[in-house]
Order: sequence, then C-alpha cells, then structure tokens
Amino acid sequence: MKRCPECGREYDNTMMFCLDDGAELLYGPARSEPGAVATGFPSDEPQTAILHSTAAPGEAPTRAQIHTTEQTAVLPRGAEAEPRESLGGLAEKGSFSAHRAAKPLIATVVAIAVLVGGFFGYKYLSPTKKIESIAVMPFVNESKNEDVEYLSDGMTETLIKSLSSIPDMDVKPRSAVFRYKGKDTDIPAIGRELNVQAVLNGRVNQRGDQLTLSLELVEVQKNRVILSEQYQRRQAELVSLQSEIAKDVSAKLSPRLSGTDETKVSKQATTDPAAYQAYLRGRYYWNKRTGENMYKAIEQFQTAIDRDPNYALAYSGLADAYALLPDWASDAPPDSRSRAEAFARKAIDLDGQLAEPHATLGQLHYSKWQWAEAETQYKRAIEINPNYATARHWYSVLLYALARKEEGHAMITRAHEIDPMSSIISQNFAQMLEMKGDHQAAIEVCQKIIELDPNFPGGHFTIGWLYLKSGRNDEAIAEFQKSVELGNRHSYSIADLGAAFAASGRTKEALELARELEIRYEDKKANASDLATIYAALGDKDKAFAWLDKELVSPDGRLASSRWIRQFQPLRDDPRFKNILKRMGLPE
Repeated sequence: MKRCPECGREYDNTMMFCLDDGAELLYGPARSEPGAVATGFPSDEPQTAILHSTAAPGEAPTRAQIHTTEQTAVLPRGAEAEPRESLGGLAEKGSFSAHRAAKPLIATVVAIAVLVGGFFGYKYLSPTKKIESIAVMPFVNESKNEDVEYLSDGMTETLIKSLSSIPDMDVKPRSAVFRYKGKDTDIPAIGRELNVQAVLNGRVNQRGDQLTLSLELVEVQKNRVILSEQYQRRQAELVSLQSEIAKDVSAKLSPRLSGTDETKVSKQATTDPAAYQAYLRGRYYWNKRTGENMYKAIEQFQTAIDRDPNYALAYSGLADAYALLPDWASDAPPDSRSRAEAFARKAIDLDGQLAEPHATLGQLHYSKWQWAEAETQYKRAIEINPNYATARHWYSVLLYALARKEEGHAMITRAHEIDPMSSIISQNFAQMLEMKGDHQAAIEVCQKIIELDPNFPGGHFTIGWLYLKSGRNDEAIAEFQKSVELGNRHSYSIADLGAAFAASGRTKEALELARELEIRYEDKKANASDLATIYAALGDKDKAFAWLDKELVSPDGRLASSRWIRQFQPLRDDPRFKNILKRMGLPE
C-alpha cells in the first residue's frame, strides 16, 4: 500500500499522487505494522494480511500479488491453503484470511480506477463543444489590384451562402461581416461582437491565371487554429475550388454531416467559371447601392445568364437588382418591378431551394397590396433558410400592416438577432422599440446605426422623427437635412424634411418642398403618399387624404405601412383613415 504523507489517505500501489491534495505518495507498512509510527502514520488499527511482492531485487514494488498454481494459492507468512474450485474446475480451498484481505483490496482498486478514469476522461477526453456559429470575414485581396476586389468579396459571399446550408449552423450574413473589411481582425473581439464560436479568415492572391487562396479557421474561445489550408488553382478551376473550400470548412465545423447536407454545402450553382465570375461582379456592384452600380450589376447578371441559361443564382441577382432599382435610380424603367417578378420566378423554377427569390416575390406582392401572397412567399423563404434575416425583416413589416403587432415585434427582433449589424434592419428594430414605448432605447439604436454607418439615410431620418417627438426640433431638422443629402434628394427624404419643417412651425419651407414634390409627381418621380406626409404634418387633413386617394389608384410608396409609421399618425383618428385601410384590404 501507499500513503499520502499529508492527509494519511491510503492508496493502491499503482497510484503516484494523492487525489485530494496532490502530494506524492510514499510506500509504507500498514498502520498497525511495526515501524508505522516511524513513517509518521499512527498504529491504532487492527492488523491486516500483507501479501508479499515478487519484485526483483532493487526494483520498487508495484503491486501486491497472490501467486497461484493450477490448484492452490500460495500465500506468504505461512498461511494455510485449503482446496477450492479453481477456474479450470479443479477443487481447492483458499484461506479465510486471504479472502478477507483480498476483497477490500480489489474493491479499493476498482473504486480508485473508476474515480481516476472518470476524472481524467472528463478533463482530457470529453468531446469539444460543437461549433454552431461562424463569421466568414471578408477575404483580403492581396493582389493589390482593384479589379480583383470582386473576386475576394464574391468568394466570401459564396462561402457564406454554402455554409448556411449546414443544419443548425448560425452563419453571420454579409452585412454583419463586411463592416470589418479593411480592418485588423481581432478574433476575440469579433467573436464577442458577433457572438460566434468560430471565425474564418481568407486571403486571395491572383497572378495572371493563377489563384492562391489561404484559409485559417479559428475557434474563438480557445483561440486555436482548427483549419489552415492553402489552395493553388488556375482561374478556370474557380468553381470547383469554391466547392472544395466549402466542403473542407464544413467538415471541420460539422464533421457528421449527412450525405444530403454535404451535397448542399458543396453544390455548384454553375459549371462555367466565366458565368460564375460575372455573377460575382454583379453582386459586387449590387452591394454598392447606387443607381449607376445597379445598372452595372444588371449587365453582369445578364452576362452570367448568357453564359449559362440555367444559372438560377444569376436570375435571382437580376430579380434583386430590378426590385431595388426604383429606390436608387430616378430613371428606373416603369416596368422594373414586373421584370423583377419574372426573374424571381425563373430562379425558383430552376432551383426551388433558393430563399432569396421567394423573399423578393414577397416584397413585390407587398408593394401591390397582395397581402396573402406576400405572406406565403416570406414564409417559404424562411422555411428554406431560417437565418435569412432579410425575409424576416420584410415579413415583420407585413405583419405590422396586418395589425399583427406582437408577431411583427417577434419577427423583427429575430431578424436583428441574426443580423445585428444591418442598418436597415436596425432601423426597423428602432421603430419597433418606439411602438412599444421604449423611446430612449430607440434613440440609442439609431445612434449606433449612425456611428457604424454614417452614410445610411435611414438612420438619420428615423432619429429625426424621434427627436421631433422629444421636442428637439432643431436637432431633428438637422438629421432630416442630412438624410436628404445622403439620399440624393429622394422624394421620401424630402417629404420627411417637409414634415419636420411643418411640425416646427416653419410652414413656408414645408410648402416649398411640397411644391417640389408636386412637380416630381407629375414626372412620375415622386409618390402621392410623399405629399400626404407633408400635408398631414401641416394639419391639412383634407389635402392629405386627397393625395392618399391618388395613391390608392396606383399602389406604391409608403401607404402600405401607413398603419404604423409615424408619418401618418396625425391622420389615424380620422374616420377616413379606416376607409383607406379598408380599400387597401387591410383590417381596420
């Protein structure tokens, strides 16, 4: 036996250190043996049988042993052996004292083995916590060539989309990660800010026809690299390279993917590398959100389709571009949204598992006040990809229009959780907080939007309305003016500024902006609801409702959101407003 010199606890000879205090164990006689006191242990216990060791001379004893022949147990110190039945069926007896000594010893060894095995198994052999969330950071363009920027951005977006196919994997969307582009990537800080368990960094270098891509996947909590790879391919192999990368990364994140899920992750949307690169350029321009770049995006998406007529993602890109074109280009074709619908349906025909075209269709139905159809498409998009924050965001707006306020609150809250860095989602999240009466929290969200994205008009006009409610008129007007400047004098930003002038008693300036919008309306560059906004703020309800009647003839603009957005609050207590809702097919 061994004893701990600190606590006196006894251990089997196989142990080296005390489990209680970590002290090194010492060999020593049992407590009642002669010499026990000399070792520091008291000798106040009854004697037990001590089995001799067969260790070679000079060799430290490692365990007590009972030597057996085929028939009898040989016990030291003259113990009598009685016949008892051996394992081989021979009759032999063991002494009573040997049985009494061996049983506690065996029990002690088993107990200690279970204890030690459990302790070390838990500490060293327990499985690593499953990774359930990841941020794919914008790939760094090491070529120092702006013409390759579309490639690094596009590969990032494609990988985000591929990894989103992993079941129960929270993959942060583009808007959440691209705010870090061009900045030093402090992995722990990013992990905290985005609330993810893993971060993927990538570097792209192009030299002629050769591509070199370096990847590093880091587990945030332990700050350890769990994947480090470098890929060297020709540019013609770009499509297969993207598929290979998605497969390698997903294997590290979720090693037990089913065959079906693995196929989804590594799925190639096109086999034509030129079509794929055109698609990447299209998304690159589309994300810049200007009228000029929307037209460039349309050109690139069309090029991708010309190369591969069955390229579903390219049709989805065209649908997105035409759907947003009227919001960014004053010269957008009048049939932009009908084109968007046709391209979205084509994308779905080619690939029914794309969430984006369903959400786009939902938004197009919403703009035409087709409420049931819009809800069906939003639900389908969320069913396909529960982490597609845009679908949840747009759906929340519909729910507010349908007077399903609590559902709308839950939907925009979830969208904000998925994509907390999206300016437009944060804007609607702030409006939700205002509806719930949390005025200060709404202001703080808007201040955060402006801090992160000072060029986003929505952050400025939303906080402008909050300032107006607080009586901070001068600050409100300054924010609305900033929104007009950033929004290239878009009709809705002019309408909000006019309303702010009216609410501040600056009637003349409000009427000047109303006249500007009337001229634009004649040129089909403003909506009737924009003019209703100014006249509602001026307190001229008759003119406000007259303009809303014109809006009812051609559904568009803000009227679909009139039930809940602040611009129409002065009109809601008028019986004519309920009639407006009824004519739009909305519950009163």
